[in-house]
Amino acid sequence: MRRGDADALVLGGILAIAAAMGIGRFVYTPILPHMVDGLGMTQAQAGLIASANYLGYLLGALLAAAPSPAAARRSRLLVALAGSTASTALMAADTTMALFLALRFLGGLASAFVFVSASAIVFDRPAGPSRGQPAAVHLTGVGIGIALSAMLVAAAAAAGGDWRTLWLASGLVSLAALLGVGWAVPGPSNHPTPARPSAPAEPAPPRARLPVALIAAYGLFGFGYVITATFLVAIVRTTPEIARSEPIIWVLVGAAAIPSVALWSWCGRRIGTLPAFAAACLVEAVGVVSSVLWVSWAGIVLAAVLLGGTFVGITALGLVGARQRAGGHDTGRVLALMTASFGLGQMVGPSFAGALYDRLGSLVWPSLTAAGALVLAACLAILLRPGGALPSGANR
Repeated sequence: MRRGDADALVLGGILAIAAAMGIGRFVYTPILPHMVDGLGMTQAQAGLIASANYLGYLLGALLAAAPSPAAARRSRLLVALAGSTASTALMAADTTMALFLALRFLGGLASAFVFVSASAIVFDRPAGPSRGQPAAVHLTGVGIGIALSAMLVAAAAAAGGDWRTLWLASGLVSLAALLGVGWAVPGPSNHPTPARPSAPAEPAPPRARLPVALIAAYGLFGFGYVITATFLVAIVRTTPEIARSEPIIWVLVGAAAIPSVALWSWCGRRIGTLPAFAAACLVEAVGVVSSVLWVSWAGIVLAAVLLGGTFVGITALGLVGARQRAGGHDTGRVLALMTASFGLGQMVGPSFAGALYDRLGSLVWPSLTAAGALVLAACLAILLRPGGALPSGANR
């Protein structure tokens, strides 16, 4: 594969992740306050809708763990991305909870397939992109999608658009990204991989090489980040002193997420992947606590920057660390197993937080619980052997 082809694969991965994750999953956060105002939803209902998306994400990750030929990754990626796009746009079709739950479930299912397929394509590219570029650079698409969708929602809302308009506009942007991915990621027949000298088949790595503690830490991270990621904009809107900051808070999250993969990859190369994972979890815990105990303009900005500046980087560190432990074998299965653990944690978070909010009238205790989960994830990662540093380019 030529260098330009590898760069195109990375571009396609970025576009796919931006559409399915940055928009398909996370656009719900800035749209949620508009839905609450327009439909009179409770926080428990809002949390249930978010959890439906994460339940779909969990199931999608489990299904994506099934063996599939590398040649099928592009078609799986495009079909899943089309499903994510359609489920996003169709959120504007009706006002029933049943439809919201079904569409967000299907959107989560699709986004997991996109995530695993795009990650496997980028991780397994025969030739890496520019020297010094982190292996998980495609995950910058999460921040790009968050920032773009936040600006889109703010602009559409300022122009008088209701929550339906916001979902439709998000779906159109996802459609544009889908077309871009179709162009950037070539089919296997267009750019065949050069034949490699025959070699004895490598045995599958033992299961012990992917420690249960690492899988558990990744699931705790999923629970720890998601409550703030779901309700941060709602916190801003319901706090009169800072309500005017609502249009920029989610943009800040996305903007901080864009360089986070490079930042935490650099940390991983200096101190090791798992120590960097632990450090990022502790930094994110500070932001989670700040979002509910320092509810001022400065505190919310800090929470937004620390959330955006860590959660994508932690995602990259966890996946690369797991792949290192698996010795580079069966990339799709390794990524899917970690993604399923992550999905389980983030599925529980919003419903737990929404139910507790309706009972206590506050997100303080759910958020403190989330911060505790992040601290525990950091402790589990520290107890594991470092397992090497992040690669700067090719993943093996």
